[in-house]
Amino acid sequence: MLLVRRLSIFLLSLILVVLGATVTRADSVIVPETCAYQGIPLYGNVQVVDSFPDIKVQQVSSFPDLKVQVVDTFPDRCGLWHYTNSFPDFKVQFVKSFPDIKIQFVQSFPGIP
Repeated sequence: MLLVRRLSIFLLSLILVVLGATVTRADSVIVPETCAYQGIPLYGNVQVVDSFPDIKVQQVSSFPDLKVQVVDTFPDRCGLWHYTNSFPDFKVQFVKSFPDIKIQFVQSFPGIP
């Protein structure tokens, strides 16, 4: 009887850990319909900051969450960014570990891969 109880507690703990990991990952996903991360559209005027960012990003060469193309005008589609120092739509901080999203810079076909 004691063995059955310990086994059931172990299985319940394992299920809770798996569900917790799933919920954590769901919070960090880009919504494809709106091209947004936690309500922040991932296109527009972007300011790079060293502290207090809206989004922490990591630049990668493969398996990005978002493909980004830097443009000079009209950043009005998913993945189009225009760098600015005033009146940004959102602020990013480039990090080497623990990013909110991973991005890859491209010359064409920006957006969610």
